[in-house]
Amino acid sequence: MAGRIGRTVAESTPEWPESPRPPKGAPNILVVLFDDVGFSDFGCYGSPIRTPNIDRVAAQGLRMAGFHTTAMCSTTRAALLTGRNHHSVGVGCLANFDSGYPGYRGKIAKEAGTLPEMLRPHGYRNYMLGKWHVTPLTETGPSGPFDGWPLGRGFDRFYGFMDAETDQYSPELVRDNTPITPPGTFETGYHLTEDLVDQSIRYLADHMADAPQTPWLLWLAPGACHAPHQAPADLIKSYDAVFEGGWDAERERRLARQKALGIVPRDTRLPERNEGIRPWESYSADERRVFTRLQSAFAAMLDHTDQHLGRLFDFLEQAGVRDDTLILILSDNGASQEGGPLGFVNAMGPFNFRGEPMEEKLARIDDIGGPDTHSNFPQGWAMASNTPLRRYKQNTHGGGIRDPLVISWPKGLPARGEVRERFAHASDLVPTLLDLIGVQPPEQVAGVAQMPLEGESFAAALTDPAAPPRAKPQYFEMFGHRGLWKDGWKAVAFHPPGTPFDNDRWELFHLDKDFSETDDFAAREPAKLQAMIDEWWAMAEAHQVLPLDDRFGPRFAENSERFRASRSRFVFHAGMGHLPTDVAPDVRARSYVIEAHVALTGGEEGVLLAHGDATSGYSLYLKDGRLHHTLNIGGQKTTVSSDRPVPPTATRLGVSARRSDEGPRTFTLTIDGQPAGSVTATTGFVTLISWSGLDIGLDRGSPVADYPAPFSFTGVLKKVTVNLADDQALDGDAVGEAEMARQ
Repeated sequence: MAGRIGRTVAESTPEWPESPRPPKGAPNILVVLFDDVGFSDFGCYGSPIRTPNIDRVAAQGLRMAGFHTTAMCSTTRAALLTGRNHHSVGVGCLANFDSGYPGYRGKIAKEAGTLPEMLRPHGYRNYMLGKWHVTPLTETGPSGPFDGWPLGRGFDRFYGFMDAETDQYSPELVRDNTPITPPGTFETGYHLTEDLVDQSIRYLADHMADAPQTPWLLWLAPGACHAPHQAPADLIKSYDAVFEGGWDAERERRLARQKALGIVPRDTRLPERNEGIRPWESYSADERRVFTRLQSAFAAMLDHTDQHLGRLFDFLEQAGVRDDTLILILSDNGASQEGGPLGFVNAMGPFNFRGEPMEEKLARIDDIGGPDTHSNFPQGWAMASNTPLRRYKQNTHGGGIRDPLVISWPKGLPARGEVRERFAHASDLVPTLLDLIGVQPPEQVAGVAQMPLEGESFAAALTDPAAPPRAKPQYFEMFGHRGLWKDGWKAVAFHPPGTPFDNDRWELFHLDKDFSETDDFAAREPAKLQAMIDEWWAMAEAHQVLPLDDRFGPRFAENSERFRASRSRFVFHAGMGHLPTDVAPDVRARSYVIEAHVALTGGEEGVLLAHGDATSGYSLYLKDGRLHHTLNIGGQKTTVSSDRPVPPTATRLGVSARRSDEGPRTFTLTIDGQPAGSVTATTGFVTLISWSGLDIGLDRGSPVADYPAPFSFTGVLKKVTVNLADDQALDGDAVGEAEMARQ
């Protein structure tokens, strides 16, 4: 009966709009999205790394052996969230920059609704925890805009980080739309993974207390196993004996396990080592010790995450909702090649041209995985992670785009411990989930007409191993690397950066019979290969892949210049929060002046401004009555202290940096505008400052300098000004190399 409003309540009829109702039997959905975990890294995919809780879910459901991603994190997340190809929705590459072309905005288009936006009209509550990285980083500052943040794209709650990575002991946390200080430190036993699982349980417990009849989507994206690889020290050391035999032997062992598990066919061959990977035995004993420990840190990070996922899975069982919950556990791309041939204990120095010789790595071997390290393993271990596939993350060969996917829904899917060989793509996830729930994609979201879904549901294959294969072809592209899957065949081209695209050599593999891409049909089937190349170009044009762009450095440099070019002065007032590094003052390779306006009475101490963390950054601070400035390049610290105590009458405390064309920079402290001591540093920020952001009045992360964090300023801090000179001289290629290491 329709409502009616009369002159009095006696003459009126009330009406209550009906609340959204989910389809009968609609499951809860838990997505666990790992980062940089290779095809073979879960125990149930062949690894010796202990993942009993992931393996438990696999035993309760199935494992996909033909699941494919997009080769990078932002791009896979865009495809997973929207059910479309990543170029089609504007995230053709990374969220770190906008290239000025429709396929490369770094932000999901409004015409491409996300899964939570699609589920909300059907009664779902949507929770996001962990890594986001599908918002341009220049839009992650305290003023947004927030339309590309999780709450702006359909999630009801968010607790996590916006960038590609973060320090696990002092993360750059955001709750909903507000940056917050982590609730603990390394010294108190804090680790982000544990915190994310705690918050996941809290969100679900709150949900079940308030709306138990309403289904939920919880999207949990831990930092694991993206660099920095950080985990408890004892857990790290426990893996040394597992991996001391090296990557060559480990690849053989993993392939044997995969065959026994049915993950790969019995006739799968192990490809030759990737280009540039030396035999394990060609390294010295000390080098092998370091490489083993770096791999142990990666393994421990995965093991540690699995342990905490176990708590979340146990909670679902204890709450009585496990049977009604569809769990998906997957990775966003293959294992990372960004560790280079030798790996890093702290990557921050080398990316500012301060080398990390093997002697230094060896001396710091027991620090690996701790709060003052930014470690990543050598490429040889990434190759082992991707067993039995070729190449790595960033590439369109199997090692970059073929990933684990575990699926379990006890009430809705009968499979128990089974394997599905069917090809599937990240863009297929949303159509599959909508199919399982029983809803159609909306024609509009927030008044914006929606583009069609481009993925294809594989729901039928989850219950029927003989279900038809994927009908649609699927293209791949990343940094000029290209590929096309069609009817069980794959054409693929590796693109050396800086070379003509027409010079790329295309390979052709019958993927249905050659899991590891080892038998090239290019010379035997030239007509078939050419037809697939032609189809790739047609799909590239249809999905906004063009123009092809293999430039690392210029893309980052152009984006930085476009965003920051008009800004040379920053004013930070007391009380401001944390400022992400991509919107903080860019002091790399330039002259600048920082000045803090203060009111003192005598005896004050603490940080005036700090940018970075223990692995790299700079800080201006008062300590022991004097003014200090510390430049930290990969853990190598250059400190200048004032040549006299700071008087209580001082009102302006600063530092002036002057660069020279030869490289060294002179740092001069100032007290009320007068010089108070200087130092010349032979190192400086050439390509990056830090991937941790800027604080005023404290240093809330792991400390840049030798003081106990947060070392809050005890005087009155009125404001801090930063004035940048117009003499910046960045090396675009070096900037690109450094930025790529963060992705």
